Amino acid sequence: MFKKILIANRGEIALRVIRTCKEMGIKTVAVYSTADRESLHVKFADEAVCIGPPSSAESYLKMSNIISAAEITNADAIHPGYGFLSENAKFSKICEEHGIKFIGASAEMIDKMGDKANAKATMKAAGVPCVPGSEGVIESFEECKKLAKETGYPVMLKASAGGGGKGMRGVFKPEDLKDAWDSARQESKAAFGNDDMYMEKLIEEPRHIEIQVVGDSRGKACHLSERDCSVQRRHQKLTEETPSPFMTDELREKMGLAAVRAAEYIKYEGAGTVEFLVDKHRNFYFMEMNTRIQVEHPITEQVIDFDLIREQILVAAGVPISGKHYTPKLHSIECRINAEDPYNGFRPSPGVIHTLHAPGGHGVRLDTHVYAGYAIPPNYDSMIAKLITTAQTREEAINKMKRALDEFVIEGIKTTIPFHRQLMDHPDYLAGNYTTKFMEDFKMKPQTDN
Repeated sequence: MFKKILIANRGEIALRVIRTCKEMGIKTVAVYSTADRESLHVKFADEAVCIGPPSSAESYLKMSNIISAAEITNADAIHPGYGFLSENAKFSKICEEHGIKFIGASAEMIDKMGDKANAKATMKAAGVPCVPGSEGVIESFEECKKLAKETGYPVMLKASAGGGGKGMRGVFKPEDLKDAWDSARQESKAAFGNDDMYMEKLIEEPRHIEIQVVGDSRGKACHLSERDCSVQRRHQKLTEETPSPFMTDELREKMGLAAVRAAEYIKYEGAGTVEFLVDKHRNFYFMEMNTRIQVEHPITEQVIDFDLIREQILVAAGVPISGKHYTPKLHSIECRINAEDPYNGFRPSPGVIHTLHAPGGHGVRLDTHVYAGYAIPPNYDSMIAKLITTAQTREEAINKMKRALDEFVIEGIKTTIPFHRQLMDHPDYLAGNYTTKFMEDFKMKPQTDN
């Protein structure tokens, strides 16, 4: 087992990993930028190393600084969390070259699944259902136009190196294709330094349902059931739940086995997520694989009583998985609490938290790195907390979430708590009747004094 793990991340996920490491008797090293000096993950780690100024490029993305921090503290493993370098094949390879275990996918696996066009070809070879569209990167606009006609409108243009909704354009009629092609390539080039595009059939009324998998060094994989992530704004998830209100036992078995087939085909090692689009007829199609832990992993942990971070560490240390497939015994919902103003177009709201009162009680979990007096820097993702409620039924979990949101007080900045409180009263959400288009029609009710 590892003696010391460096967490190459920040905020709540760094704190989350530190907690499990402490429970396993493993020493921890936090890294931080100068903007994160007062974050809880820095305070709770056994050691902490400053790796640069606030800019991510000069700190959390600077591989040489992170490797140096691992070497001077004698860390024998690095946990990347999510985001930043968690799916960077070069960083995974550098860790291997320096004799430091990367608690995540190998460079080969990341390369295979990180590029969406390559991932789709790999999944087709594995026999996993894929959305109809281009076989790989589209070489020219003329090819794009021909493919769109063959696939049938509407189509979705996607950046091959994309993520976070960048470089994606839905096209509903031929006359809009050229503008979408040009703007998607331009955005992709700016965001990823790569303007390669591919095309898929646009699935109408889709749900975004993902399957959590874990694979070990012996090539064995298992699934830990699904998460429904369909409530999104600009392709960014806002809330997640498990089990999905759209799921059936038959569909869960099919999707679970498809995800395991995908993981075992590439001999995947570690925790990962196979993401699918599911149409209104419950046909499902491979979308992408995230070769890391997900933001929304706590809801899976809650419904099957399973520590996914611990499993990541065990698998990285060579411990085999049980091979058992898990199904949810409870219902769990996660609300991402962001420092954003939902009454003002979700505009970011960094600043100092003057007052914080955390909700509590049975079935309430709060993952956060912030506290009263903490200054939220403007340099990073706006998520400051994840509020999770778990109960016997979906209705009970929603009622528990309403109560927890009412208790959750953060003053000094704007947050998305009011949005989530209104979401929990929305008739379509209550009925489980939502798709990835849900937020297109959602309107915040006027702010009250209460």
